[in-house]
Amino acid sequence: MIGKNPLKMSKYRNLLFYVTTIGAFSMLMYFLVLKGEEKEAGKVLEKTTADAGSNLKQFQETIGHNLSHPLSILLLQIITIILAARVFGFLCKKIGQPVVIGEIAAGIVLGPSLVGMFFPEFSAFLFPLQSLGNLQFLSQIGLILFMFIIGMELDLQVLKNQANDAVVISHASIIIPFAFGVGLAYFIYDNFAGENVRFLSFALFIGIALSVTAFPVLARIVQERGLSKTKLGTVVITCAAADDITAWCILAAVIAIVKAGNIGSSFYTILLAAIYVVVMLKIVQPFLKRMGEIYSSKEGLSKPMVGIFFIFLLLSAYATEVIGIHALFGAFMAGVIMPPNQNFRNIFIEKIEDVSQVLLLPLFFVFTGLRTEIGLLNEPLLWQVCGLIILVAVLGKFAGSAFAARFVGQNWRNSLTIGALMNTRGLMELVVLNIGYDLGVLTPEIFAMMVIMALTTTFMTGPALDLINRFFPEKLMTVLPAVPDKASKFDILISFANPKTGQSMLRIADSLTRKTITQSSVTALHVILSNELNQFNTAEYERDNFQPLEEEAGRLQLPLKSLFKPSLDINSEIIETANSGQYDLLLIGTGISLFEGTLLGRVLGFTSKIINPEKLLDAITGRQGFFEEALFDERTETLAKQSNLPVGILLDKGLETIQRLLLLVFSSHDIFLLDYAERIMFNGDSKVVLYDMAGATQQTPEFKKVLKKLQHHYPAQLTYEETLSLEETAMRNQNLLLLSLDGWHKAVEEEYEWLSSTPSVLIIKPV
Repeated sequence: MIGKNPLKMSKYRNLLFYVTTIGAFSMLMYFLVLKGEEKEAGKVLEKTTADAGSNLKQFQETIGHNLSHPLSILLLQIITIILAARVFGFLCKKIGQPVVIGEIAAGIVLGPSLVGMFFPEFSAFLFPLQSLGNLQFLSQIGLILFMFIIGMELDLQVLKNQANDAVVISHASIIIPFAFGVGLAYFIYDNFAGENVRFLSFALFIGIALSVTAFPVLARIVQERGLSKTKLGTVVITCAAADDITAWCILAAVIAIVKAGNIGSSFYTILLAAIYVVVMLKIVQPFLKRMGEIYSSKEGLSKPMVGIFFIFLLLSAYATEVIGIHALFGAFMAGVIMPPNQNFRNIFIEKIEDVSQVLLLPLFFVFTGLRTEIGLLNEPLLWQVCGLIILVAVLGKFAGSAFAARFVGQNWRNSLTIGALMNTRGLMELVVLNIGYDLGVLTPEIFAMMVIMALTTTFMTGPALDLINRFFPEKLMTVLPAVPDKASKFDILISFANPKTGQSMLRIADSLTRKTITQSSVTALHVILSNELNQFNTAEYERDNFQPLEEEAGRLQLPLKSLFKPSLDINSEIIETANSGQYDLLLIGTGISLFEGTLLGRVLGFTSKIINPEKLLDAITGRQGFFEEALFDERTETLAKQSNLPVGILLDKGLETIQRLLLLVFSSHDIFLLDYAERIMFNGDSKVVLYDMAGATQQTPEFKKVLKKLQHHYPAQLTYEETLSLEETAMRNQNLLLLSLDGWHKAVEEEYEWLSSTPSVLIIKPV
């Protein structure tokens, strides 16, 4: 037996056991089947011999039955709905519209207005009448989860701090369009109210439908426009939050009145609703707050604890449904009273956001689309009424909000911006309309008109903001010094994973601080997962990672501070270090694995055609648009979003020196880039070529003023050119390309040809 390989012997032994087991038990089952057929003779009266034709027919009947099974239909509906929502959402994003517009449009297209009209057989197969009940209930679950998230995203502390102006603007933006809606109801009641519907019920629903604002859509637009950190953005978000709370309270009262028939008989419902609110605020909220303080971490928020909070959500929704003010109000209220701990809310929102907004919420849009029959508007008079509804809605909400904002002291630009944003209705309008439709208050004709109004008012928000910015240009107050003070303090934090990229970031830090290093500082941070280290390899690992940076710092004569931090959460550790220190810039790099199978990979020359499974999963779950290529990996996105200081993202192509810098400006908001260019010229004597891609200097006097100062102080170093297009030759002999994060987004989305020829790229995301 000498020389026998134990591993090989074990392999043969396992194979022998496998073959023996499978063979023996297969023979046993065959024997039992034969014996069973002998017993079968006494029970089966007639045996038939099936031919090939009958077998095929039976198979076809089985497939047909399976295709028409309720579960099969529901699964096919969900697949179709998610795909349509992704496609239309992507198209709307490409034209600068909120994704929700595309999702609503997808519902209308899949409904009787288009698919049902031109492909009736397919529509009847995909959305048979008997299946709509299942679709409706699933969509209601999605709405309950969504309203719960909306409630949690409201910051009541902000409402308290900004209450004065915001409440005035918000309530004016409700009462004015509400009054307009009641007036409109007076003129259209005879022809468009449902049978046996009292005028009061009809007028109240038209009023509330014209006065709501889509808080989630508005918040997304504010963020996309870069207004979230401005005073105007804070005021708008606060107004929308106050509007949301007020509108839902009014809607609850309206539902109670409609169900009761009159104000008098609805008193008991409103009284029960008031008791419910008091119980939630005075009894349930303190208890939940205490739980949130104890279970505010991902480890503490275990599945049993999540189950308890879900029970509170469902009990709240159930209570309001029983009271008679709709389950959605209960879900919204449950979200509002959730523990105020921001970490707790973020964790909880992450757990349910994907399921509610990607899987279940699009079902509501399509269900609304199935109810919307635009073909019913088959007379000029009906379209005139539809136009009148849109006009009244815009005048009431847009003009009402703008007038109130102007009255409390906002300038015309801010007032009109507030009006345009508050006029956004989106999903919240559809919720109100569907409730009115279910209660029989709204007829199919008026329902279709109101859906068109919701789409129109949401769609017009972006163009309206663009017009306001054009006729009322923002006055930038940023004034940069002509020459940086030699005593100017500029502290940089470099967070690196790859030492080679860390060396490139050191060269950038040196070009920003070389002549002011005695007052400035450069700190290199490396964070590693603590479970990857032990007491024997920690010192060696730290030395191996920092030695290349220390050698480069010595060559540059750059004093360097080192921070080595083992952690269970790399992102959180980097963010905490950056936000807690007095740093002026965070420099981060990106990993090679980021580029595989993505548009950015093709831009930077990585041409792998293999689909990245992680990116595919992100697309399916909705974290990333299905047809949208992510610009950065999840870690880079997280660091850029959660850092409270400017972030520089380096796409390194072997940066060795910064003697020649190419600066691209895409809008007047990129004025902050001049500060970095100026520091590089002052500290490194580098030559800078500035390309104005959007005529920002002509549009913004402040931009032009700062640029002239730089040209005066650095005539031999700064070259300025204005162009709408850029040739690949402009990238030749350049060491570094500098642009803003918004500019990089625009460049990649437009797929400019020069992207394939860029040198190393430094993308700056301002505070």
